[in-house]
Amino acid sequence: MAKLQHRNFAVRELVYVFERGARLADSSRAHLENTIFAPIEFSGVGLHSGAPVRMKLLPATAGAGVVFRRTDLDNFEISAIGRNVAKVSYATSLMRQGVLISTTEHLLSALLGMGVDNVIVELDNLELPILDGSALPYTQAFRRVGLKAQRRRREYLRILKTIEVRDGDKFIGVYPGDGYSVSYAIDFPAPIGRQGYVVDLAAGAYEAEIAPARTFGFREDEQKLRDMGLIRGATEQSVIVLTRHGVQNGPLRFADEFARHKVLDLIGDLALAGHHILGHVVAERAGHAMHTALVSRLLRDRSAWRLETVGADRARAKSLPAGAPSLVTA
Repeated sequence: MAKLQHRNFAVRELVYVFERGARLADSSRAHLENTIFAPIEFSGVGLHSGAPVRMKLLPATAGAGVVFRRTDLDNFEISAIGRNVAKVSYATSLMRQGVLISTTEHLLSALLGMGVDNVIVELDNLELPILDGSALPYTQAFRRVGLKAQRRRREYLRILKTIEVRDGDKFIGVYPGDGYSVSYAIDFPAPIGRQGYVVDLAAGAYEAEIAPARTFGFREDEQKLRDMGLIRGATEQSVIVLTRHGVQNGPLRFADEFARHKVLDLIGDLALAGHHILGHVVAERAGHAMHTALVSRLLRDRSAWRLETVGADRARAKSLPAGAPSLVTA
């Protein structure tokens, strides 16, 4: 009970701090939707399937959102929205009419973190390439080709009341407030131990502080995971490998890279809400299943949020009805 009370106090304290400090930028251009200026191509293998995959990101029209297109299956399309979430364990997958898109979280994280609202993602296999295990290859590519502002104001999902998901001593919650902040605490065996990280995404911190953080795993778990049909594409070039004695394939990019990567994953999973969030997210020892459970619970409770567009003058911010169809359309 004492531990739970301490955690609740920490959550209230964090929310208070960000309500005082986090604010959206007032540039009107910052609140327009964006797409990429030109196509971008990637290739590699899926982390879990080990299958080779080619992927191309294409500019999309305003209001399109993020749409995955399986070019190997007659261009079948799946929108990156909460109702299309399929199996969630060691990665987040989307499914519609039996067609699967797997391990979406790193790309979705980069898109949201860099402000890319509309894009078509073509791929010729079921799983996205793991690349270097972070979102850095995506953010670098966005910088290289540039973003194109579109003539449509971005709709933000403003949190109106607390929504929480708990599972024993694990929890995740979203709380009202300006800006978009994420706080994540993790607790793993040595050599990680307990780490935490807090980021204010409204301040533009994603590219430098979150995107470079790589996925990680323990060497002692490798055979068990491979026997489960997982991590068949994992290499020391795409995963931080840990032993009881330390990092096998260092150096780390950050001393707290593990906590930062959990923030990266969470941002990607919460992107399935379909909009940038205006609120504060706090998680402790959560994972993909709890991340997406929060999205599901949030979208089901129509009293917990509303959609807004934000102009240069925040006093003239336009509120949209909570039933706006763009949140859940395929």
